[in-house]
Amino acid sequence: MVKGSCHCGRITFQAEGEIEGVIECNCSHCSRKGYLLWFVPRERFNYSADLSALSTYTFNKHVINHHFCTHCGCAPFGLGTGPDGVAMAAINLRCAEDLDLAAIERTPFDGRRY
Repeated sequence: MVKGSCHCGRITFQAEGEIEGVIECNCSHCSRKGYLLWFVPRERFNYSADLSALSTYTFNKHVINHHFCTHCGCAPFGLGTGPDGVAMAAINLRCAEDLDLAAIERTPFDGRRY
């Protein structure tokens, strides 16, 4: 179980699964925010947030709803649909608890091209 939150704790999340690696995207959004993304099927992801603390940002093709905290600004996850039509959660592992991020294999993704 992976647990995490935004910086102030108004948004919390948990996901089931083993982290085998993360995507490090170089698109204008991910590179500016420093995302390390772990994708899981939506049914293995839950979050809790006061709706006043949760805001959404979309860009480019608008296929991922990037959620962030209106209070602290942290962006712990996004929700969208994968290319195969499966509902997915894109979890920013920089917002997860007790992970050694240096030990997790990173796969570059050329998001600037898309």
